[in-house]
Amino acid sequence: MCSILRTNCPAAVLLLLCLSWADRASGLEHIVLRRAGSEIEVDGRLLVKAQDGGLLLIARDGVLWAIPPDELVKHTTDELPFEPLSRDELWAKLKKKLPAGFDVHQTAHYLICHNTSRAYAKWSGSLFERLYMAFTNYWSRKGFKLHDPEFPLVAVVFADARSYSAFAGSELGEAAASIVGYYSLESNRMTMYDLTGIESFAKFQNQRNTTAQINRILSRPAAQFTVATIVHEATHQIAFNCGLHARYSDCPRWFSEGIAVYFETPDLRSAKGWRTIGGVNRPRLIQFHRYLRGRPADSLRTLISDGKRFTDSKQSTDAYAEAWALTYYLIQKRSKQYIEYLKMLSEKQPLVWDSAEERVKQFEAVFGEIKQLDSDFLRYISQVR
Repeated sequence: MCSILRTNCPAAVLLLLCLSWADRASGLEHIVLRRAGSEIEVDGRLLVKAQDGGLLLIARDGVLWAIPPDELVKHTTDELPFEPLSRDELWAKLKKKLPAGFDVHQTAHYLICHNTSRAYAKWSGSLFERLYMAFTNYWSRKGFKLHDPEFPLVAVVFADARSYSAFAGSELGEAAASIVGYYSLESNRMTMYDLTGIESFAKFQNQRNTTAQINRILSRPAAQFTVATIVHEATHQIAFNCGLHARYSDCPRWFSEGIAVYFETPDLRSAKGWRTIGGVNRPRLIQFHRYLRGRPADSLRTLISDGKRFTDSKQSTDAYAEAWALTYYLIQKRSKQYIEYLKMLSEKQPLVWDSAEERVKQFEAVFGEIKQLDSDFLRYISQVR
């Protein structure tokens, strides 16, 4: 199971009939808010102001703060420009919130905060950097220009599942025990654990944890799905930080998840490239063929109109499979239209929610009537092997 953590946004329940989006070059905002009985001070850039005074702020560490008017204590602005925390400042802040024993490994785009082995942290950083390069190059070749992330991309890596679950439980609840990693839209961070299990038995065996050993362990068939899950979440993080989607915007769930499953085929054999992008995601294809046996006639319409199937445990596996299949079909056979649709979605502003009918209309305006597309889609996927 994989999960992008879409924390319910308090500002989303505010009066949103009139929203204003702040100028990116506006001054630094200083907010004091009261939440859960405590006063919290946050400095950042104002993204959205609702008619009733509610705010959406991005802090200097990249965290999104949705502040209803009843939580707002004080709001001042100065002329100082907004600047993200430096890498050292960000690590110092993160370290205070993590359990004792964490260290950091830095790469060109990532801060890998970890209490597992240094080798696993380096392996993770290398994996993410190769994905980052492949992801950005892929969309550039498709004619969609991404931008560099404004904030360092943070990944928190625990040594084992138990310590990860104890930490992640505050966000995921009981689901933490069944999810090997997740990306949070609110904090902008990935959280996961060492998938090799080496830390659990290294104390009993005198062996060195090397990149080659990690690759051997995680290249086994039994480990491929869990590695794919981490790649899936890392893809979400890149997409939401480089301009493919905007955090807290109404990007359709099938679209964001479809892209993540499209990229979740890891290439552990290459130290530099990522040769498997665009390849058939065989587990998702097999699952979609199973789903076809009882697939409802309105399946494509419900997939596009809302994201409910992704949060229903009885339907989520099939929803992910159909999202992959639809994304694969559109990129392979309707590439120009797909990029046109992508550009439209990338311009959506935070906290503006479309109705199910509006999502269908937006989709059909680019790709044509759903019923006809569904027929073409199923005919194409039936031939994919």
